[in-house]
Amino acid sequence: NKRDYPYYQLSLMFKTTIIAVRYDGGVVIGSDSRASMGEEYVSSRVINKVIQVHDKIFCCMAGSLADAQHMSIYLHMQMEEPPLVKSAAAIMRSFCYTHRDELSAGFIVAGWDRKNGPQVSLGGMILEQAFTIGGSGSTFIYGYADAKFKPGMTREESLSLAMDSDNVSGGVVHLAIVTEKGAERQLIPGNKLPVLQSLA
Repeated sequence: NKRDYPYYQLSLMFKTTIIAVRYDGGVVIGSDSRASMGEEYVSSRVINKVIQVHDKIFCCMAGSLADAQHMSIYLHMQMEEPPLVKSAAAIMRSFCYTHRDELSAGFIVAGWDRKNGPQVSLGGMILEQAFTIGGSGSTFIYGYADAKFKPGMTREESLSLAMDSDNVSGGVVHLAIVTEKGAERQLIPGNKLPVLQSLA
């Protein structure tokens, strides 16, 4: 019964977590898959929030799904051939700033390009980052991910970090692994996700 729970508990139940981790030779980008309507209703547990905008560039979305999908379509249409990850992030940053009063979405752009190799960008920032987390659920896992991340992580360690889930996101985990050779997609069912590991 809804009356048995204070509103602040309900507001923590349905969140999105998106993450990108750079490793030697590539980048892992992933998200949960739950889509909610308002604060109280889960409309889908299998939404793919990891969108391929070019062969080796992905955009991971959080916030209003309609806004985020529109942004990713716009980015896909603007891509030069062959694009740089930094260019994709700059296009998204410009689009979001221009439409800042109309949009309610966040994103991560990540991928591999011929000039700079694997790269990660949160919200279109043109700053080199080793990993980043976004979405409303990110506050529940950011400290853990920050403690677990270490420079020079392997592909397997990066995948493990991207799959570790917080307690407010849900569904399955969609992953993309991007290297010079191309992109590989993975879908991890909720019952196969690792339990948060000890920080010790």
